[in-house]
Amino acid sequence: MVYFADCVVLQYRPRAVVLYAGDNDLDAGQSPQSVVHDFKRFVALVELALPETRIYFLSIKPNRRYWSNWPKYELANARISAICASDPRLGYIDGATPLLALGRPPPRELYRYDQMHLSEKGYALWTGIVRSRLQRDLVERQAPRSP
Repeated sequence: MVYFADCVVLQYRPRAVVLYAGDNDLDAGQSPQSVVHDFKRFVALVELALPETRIYFLSIKPNRRYWSNWPKYELANARISAICASDPRLGYIDGATPLLALGRPPPRELYRYDQMHLSEKGYALWTGIVRSRLQRDLVERQAPRSP
């Protein structure tokens, strides 16, 4: 996310960025602290170039294949959520809790055959969560008010 920020974010000058990152890093052995550090670096890059751009972090999702890593995902999510809560330009979107509300680990039908990546049903759940948050924060706040 840091390495590709220029070509996938900054050049487009977006009003908002929704970032999903961290699970592959944690599954490869990186620490939650490393994921948090990378998030901070990404935020610094975007804020320096695009100070008006909102940045949302979509929480690291649980997956069935690496269910044993869920505690590391939770720790990274909690730390990033706290960072987002302390900065009005940042937002944290909890995509993990709705998946976990359906079971621990979440049900198979929310994932593709590899049990890591979301299925159509899993993405439909996430789409509703992300859309609702962005509409609330970005669309409704800019709607003209009636006299």
